[in-house]
Amino acid sequence: MDNINQFLDDITDDANREKFTRIIDWVQNTFPELILEIKWNQPMFTHHGTYIIAFSVAKTHFSFSPEGVGMEVFRDEAKSIGYQTTKMLIKVKWSDDVKYDFIEKVIKFNMKEKKECKTFWRKGD
Repeated sequence: MDNINQFLDDITDDANREKFTRIIDWVQNTFPELILEIKWNQPMFTHHGTYIIAFSVAKTHFSFSPEGVGMEVFRDEAKSIGYQTTKMLIKVKWSDDVKYDFIEKVIKFNMKEKKECKTFWRKGD
């Protein structure tokens, strides 16, 4: 998979595809300095060569991951707004409202914390 359009075409439910497209567009418009890439068959955003956030889709939800450190910081808040979490993912049911302010907080955290990072992943994540 080479580009976001191929990824979006694979989302078979029209409403889910539209919702996910809005999320990707929102990230690109809110953070134009981030680079959208498809890696490991999922859209992710990077900054100066380091991972900031990635998104994935499933039948019942979409997910995003702020890496392990970000999960530690945001797990409780994600749960308090009704999102499910795993060790490395925050899951948002397709029927849930997207809390853009929360996603923005996660992205800003990673951008600040990884400002001087010279590697794709944090050391130890």
